[in-house]
Amino acid sequence: MNLSHEEENHSLSLSKFESMLKTNKVFFFDSEEFEDIILHYLDTGKINLARKALKLGQEQHPKSTGLKLVQVELLVFDNKLEIAERLLNELYAIEPTNEEIYIQKANILSKRDQHEKAVESLKTALQYTDDYADVYSLMGMEYLFMDNLELAKDSFIKCLEEDTEDHSALYNVVYCFDFLDQNKEAVEFLNKFIDKEPYSEVAWHQLGRQHYTLKEYELALRAFDYATLIDDSFLGAFLEKAKTLERLKRYEEAIGCYNITMDLDDPTSFALLRVGKCYERLGNHEKALKYYLKTVHEDPLLDKAWIAITDFYVRRKNFQKALYYVNKAIGIDNENKLYWKRYALINKTLKHYEEAEEGYRKAVEYGDYQLDTWLFWIDTLHFLGEDDTAIQTLLQSLEYFPDEYEIEYRLAGLYFMRMENEKGIYHLSNALRHNYRNHVLLEEFFPTVWNLKVVQDVINEYRNK
Repeated sequence: MNLSHEEENHSLSLSKFESMLKTNKVFFFDSEEFEDIILHYLDTGKINLARKALKLGQEQHPKSTGLKLVQVELLVFDNKLEIAERLLNELYAIEPTNEEIYIQKANILSKRDQHEKAVESLKTALQYTDDYADVYSLMGMEYLFMDNLELAKDSFIKCLEEDTEDHSALYNVVYCFDFLDQNKEAVEFLNKFIDKEPYSEVAWHQLGRQHYTLKEYELALRAFDYATLIDDSFLGAFLEKAKTLERLKRYEEAIGCYNITMDLDDPTSFALLRVGKCYERLGNHEKALKYYLKTVHEDPLLDKAWIAITDFYVRRKNFQKALYYVNKAIGIDNENKLYWKRYALINKTLKHYEEAEEGYRKAVEYGDYQLDTWLFWIDTLHFLGEDDTAIQTLLQSLEYFPDEYEIEYRLAGLYFMRMENEKGIYHLSNALRHNYRNHVLLEEFFPTVWNLKVVQDVINEYRNK
């Protein structure tokens, strides 16, 4: 790869500077070289080296405005905002048309959460700068801080009009479109951008993502194809292409794409899991299981992998194996609601009702508030004869589902069984009001209650309404 003359000089300056530090010899650099060296170290997070370069630079060029502006940047980084501001005011008195002064002033204002004032300072910078792209990009970030996504989007678009290779701005534009749910507008923008920059793999990739979100999978695939043709090491594009091929039920091709991602980089648990899913859909159960097991080996904390293995055995009706793997998963993370729900369902199928009750209870305890989980838990409690606990649990579930007829019918049945007719009538009336059509649920769950005269009277009353 051929380096440009500018890149070569920059690389030589860095080598020369680092050689100077190692040998304690003093070499001369012009002020711009020092600025480049300092900014390089700032960008790469080597703050101590940036400070050393600034100190040496100011010793050799004590009057350099450029180095003083870099000093301001370091002061802002260190959160020494008042000192930075004083230095900026001194520089403003000397060079009031230096755009970098307004950019650094905006940086200070931004740090103080004065984002509107920061934008005003950047607008002033636009009057004096030749690098419009950088200033528009900074303005876009300020608008993002203010949650003004429309103005942020406009600023990043202006940045791209000045510099089509600013990938960061391109990603930010698409982020704004996404946040504003403007996927069709994003497609329109990206197509126009690609008309001007047909070899932008990032634009093709982002276009594919928009089509994928819109469920336009053939168009998404075409975009990802172009992205991977332009850059055959674009891991993200291959990953998205594989996901799209899955959506199109082209599982063998999807597996091929996932394998490319694993050749480009170390295998990820996500890719391994998806390959397993593809093999299972192709009916190759042996390979599917092999990849599921590879996934949990790669990432034992990935709940989707343990669930995939458990569900694999449930679908094969091998409940003992399913129970074995869900127990292993619980052993790793015993606060995972998804594991506990499967533990409950499997034990219920195996007629281990006490274990099933524990599973539903733990699932709710760890945040599973889905209606079916509550109802399965309550029905298991009733089956075990724990009607007091079942009633308390039903009353608790009403806090989450205040108008749910399935809860009300169960409460009515349990209260009638305990001969607390007043409460039974109250909850049966609620249930009938919410959903009369399903009143036969009472007969299904509580056949002895169904034939009670008081129950039939309440039902007949609602039938005639």
